[in-house]
Amino acid sequence: MIQAKDIMTPEVITIKEDTPISEVAQILTEKHISGVPVLNPEQEMVGIVCESDIIDQTKRVHLPTVVNLMGYIVFLESGKKFEKELKKMIGLVAADIMTRAVKTVIPGTPLEEIATLMTENHVHSIPVLEGKTLVGIIGKKDIVRSLAQ
Repeated sequence: MIQAKDIMTPEVITIKEDTPISEVAQILTEKHISGVPVLNPEQEMVGIVCESDIIDQTKRVHLPTVVNLMGYIVFLESGKKFEKELKKMIGLVAADIMTRAVKTVIPGTPLEEIATLMTENHVHSIPVLEGKTLVGIIGKKDIVRSLAQ
């Protein structure tokens, strides 16, 4: 029976909670991965940032072009410019957008259970934990590769 430990990638790319979103996007793109686990200072996994988390942050937000500021009507010159500046000021980091309730498995989890977790929860990767320690990650490609062997 194939288990998580047989198909997982043990060298996991991780990020810190304070990693800027722009850096997270760069990691996902350059490493050709769909998600990256987030570790706290104690090296415990506290979440995961997936491509969909980043995409959710880039959705266009409707911002008003006129605001009432302390009784004065203020016309904003450009909604797009204001939105861009607002996003810069906010300066999102991984902890702001990560998924905290992450589905995980242990090294002994059977392949069938892993595949079921992925499909039922619509996730592309599942971290493998021993206690609170991240020991690997399994992506859909790992499952397909194991079935091809």
